[in-house]
Amino acid sequence: MSRPLRAPRIVLPSLLALAFAGCGGQEAAPAAPAANTPVDAPSQRVDWPLPATGPGSSAPDLVAGPDGLLVLSWINSRQGRRHAFQYSRFDPVAQRWRNAPTTIAIGNRMFVNWADTPHVLPTPDGALWAHWLQKRGDAPYAYDVVLARSRDGGANWSAPIPAHDDGTATEHGFVSMWAQGGGLGLAWLDGRNTGGGHADDADGDHEAHAGAPMTLRAAVFDANLQRTVEHEIDARVCDCCQTAAAVTGRGPVVVYRGRTEAEVRDVMLTRLENGAWRPPARVHADDWTMPACPVNGPSVAAQADAVLVGWYTAAGDTPRVQLARSVDAGDAFAEPVVLDSGPAVQGRVAVALDDAQAWAVWLREDDAGGQSLWLSRRSPDLSTEYERIELARLQGRGRATGFPQLQVLGGQAYVVWTDVIDGAPQLQGARLVR
Repeated sequence: MSRPLRAPRIVLPSLLALAFAGCGGQEAAPAAPAANTPVDAPSQRVDWPLPATGPGSSAPDLVAGPDGLLVLSWINSRQGRRHAFQYSRFDPVAQRWRNAPTTIAIGNRMFVNWADTPHVLPTPDGALWAHWLQKRGDAPYAYDVVLARSRDGGANWSAPIPAHDDGTATEHGFVSMWAQGGGLGLAWLDGRNTGGGHADDADGDHEAHAGAPMTLRAAVFDANLQRTVEHEIDARVCDCCQTAAAVTGRGPVVVYRGRTEAEVRDVMLTRLENGAWRPPARVHADDWTMPACPVNGPSVAAQADAVLVGWYTAAGDTPRVQLARSVDAGDAFAEPVVLDSGPAVQGRVAVALDDAQAWAVWLREDDAGGQSLWLSRRSPDLSTEYERIELARLQGRGRATGFPQLQVLGGQAYVVWTDVIDGAPQLQGARLVR
């Protein structure tokens, strides 16, 4: 992982979300496509004005709630100010933002990292859950996952609690969340066995070398933020790649990057079924041997028993983004489709799935054109690509642009990414309409 920005002290204000219509000058929604529109008909790319996130905003997360609203969250980090974790909700039917940027947490001990980002999740009971990282002690890589819940849609938040109880001054992060019963399921990378020792590589990322490897753990929390069950899913995982989760008809699945003793770093999947996690298995045998963490985790989407996974690999010294599909809730996957390959592929990928198509966005960067953001829309079985679109040319380069986010509702794709404009990170948005 990269070294953090200045780390903050947490303060949780009780703020009433400010309702407003048409924030950001949102244009009227284009007419819905006719029912007989061919699935391979071209889409229209339109700007998606975001709320007033402002300069210094990065680390976006975008999630679709059970009420049909989109929740966008991000970190705002301006020079001379404390980091602020904020969110806003978007109504796709009315095509407007429901609330102005609303603060969940601010403080001097918040650990902010370009790849290990916070998330907000709405659950069917109307609650909002949020997690972020908070420094523990003075060690540079000692921080906890903290969790808070709002019973009233974000107007007031509980005091944050640690999501784990090991009490070690080690790394905890790269969280994924899902609705679990009347509460929350949460998976994270856990460094309690590592001893906290690290060796930085040339890019500022690091691997644990003291003690045992990083592990993948998961827990379930009830509506009172009480941890009801916790499991160690995998005793040896890649130290700093994102995890991702989706809910299938047979239970939630978590995908992550594994790590064998021989340093094979392929993408793994496990599913929670009947109260137990199934033994993790590779989505595909890439056999990518990598001696350090690539800081590039997988993305997953599910609908009923269909599961779509997108990921980066450089097996055989060829960088590429791949997609694979399962029709049995992750028990088995078809051979992957190579979405893009070559030195320009950054591999920061996000995927989405509905009953008519599969979607993916990813980043490229080359010396001549800089960074670009691309979208592919394919048949659900991935065999046919309906269209490939360059969504944006970015001014930012390298890791400053973070990881793009993608959600699909009502046949429309909503994409958020980070660019660097006049030296400051800022969020950008686009919609793909058919």
